[in-house]
Amino acid sequence: MKVTFFSHSTCMLEIHEKCLLIDPFFSENPIFKNTNFLKKFQKIDYILLTHAHYDHVCDVELFSHKFNNALVISNYEISIFFGKKGIKTYGINYGSFISFPFGKLKYVWATHSSVFNDGTYGGNPGGFLLHTDEGNLYISGDTSVMYEMNLIPHFGKLKLSILPIGGRYTMDIEEAILASDFLKCDKILGVHYNTFQDIQIDKKQAKKRFFEKGKELILLEKEKIIYV
Repeated sequence: MKVTFFSHSTCMLEIHEKCLLIDPFFSENPIFKNTNFLKKFQKIDYILLTHAHYDHVCDVELFSHKFNNALVISNYEISIFFGKKGIKTYGINYGSFISFPFGKLKYVWATHSSVFNDGTYGGNPGGFLLHTDEGNLYISGDTSVMYEMNLIPHFGKLKLSILPIGGRYTMDIEEAILASDFLKCDKILGVHYNTFQDIQIDKKQAKKRFFEKGKELILLEKEKIIYV
């Protein structure tokens, strides 16, 4: 499984030649200002959305217009919102695993909020638990640490967890360490930090705190890749 980190919470997963774009945030992202980011992509098969905040959904329409066969997967309300715009969607909610060509996907809990910029209700915020024959991955979405994370490893051992670490709106470093304990996952890709002034972290200190707990915190530069 190939994971490309772009910035903020935007990642792309490549599994069995399927490309899954997570929470696309480019056009309003200060890190990608004045760049033709669409040229970076040759193929998108699925777009996964954790919740409706603009820094996770602002470029859904751009990507769906360029890759018109891409399927948006999100909660029921977000799927309805984009479906009304003529975008192909697949609405889900907290419930069972659902099979796709890339593996099994489950929409899971997050403690956050979810509303579009125009005030439209964005349904329950969530994350994704992805089970594949290349390994299992947890994408928490924007969330605080929560006791429900203890349930995630009961579904299967995780190879990697993608967790926010910037604080204020989500978990900070110490809470993400606690979350990794609940998840029984010692390999963490940190996201949702340093994009804006109010979610700045000390990257060196963050890695040190995880290392002291016997864990690995991966902090990637823009457009860098890891293999899971």
